[in-house]
Amino acid sequence: MKPNLKNIFSGQIYGITCFETSCGRGNKYVVSEMLKAGIKIIQYREKFRTKRIKYEECCWLRKITREYNALFIVNDDIDLAILCKTDGIHIGQDDLPLKEVRKLIKPDQFIGLSTHNPEQAREALRTGADYIGVGPIYETQTKKNAIQATELEYIRYVSKNIDVPFVAIGGIKEHNIAEVLESGASCVSLVTEITEAPNIQQKIKNIQKYLEINDK
Repeated sequence: MKPNLKNIFSGQIYGITCFETSCGRGNKYVVSEMLKAGIKIIQYREKFRTKRIKYEECCWLRKITREYNALFIVNDDIDLAILCKTDGIHIGQDDLPLKEVRKLIKPDQFIGLSTHNPEQAREALRTGADYIGVGPIYETQTKKNAIQATELEYIRYVSKNIDVPFVAIGGIKEHNIAEVLESGASCVSLVTEITEAPNIQQKIKNIQKYLEINDK
């Protein structure tokens, strides 16, 4: 049975790995710090590691996320999602069509889809995405060839018109998270803000304070 993503995503930080921006610290260390600080959603997103390293890291991540009762999502790699028994897979607009991915994964695995405008959000809803990514809200350097920032208006549209859970992503930092939450987001991803932080647990605690205020 698929988990209730609306409940899980509400008031949460959506953690994403990024070895390139982790200041030389491995994904095992970074994710361990995320989980210890209370993050309940972890996405493994590594574009430039070998398939073997990805597999080994995902096997480990599957084990530790279960220990912390957290969701484990893999980005793009359907084979890793199947082999490592992840909770879900996240795909982009240029990946395989959602309906085809659905045929390959197990019935209890969910699919997230990145969207960048209202038309894509409506199409994601029509094709059965379990949740969507909304962004990039601000300019971001995390992804190569990132598309133009969507800004806050897109969050407002999705929060009012699209009835699936969503995560706001792209250029979100501690200094601008308040306006992202005020625009209607309740789940946010701050990739480099967390992976580059000297003290990852403290950074997450700082961010969680904004989520707690927004939830009141």
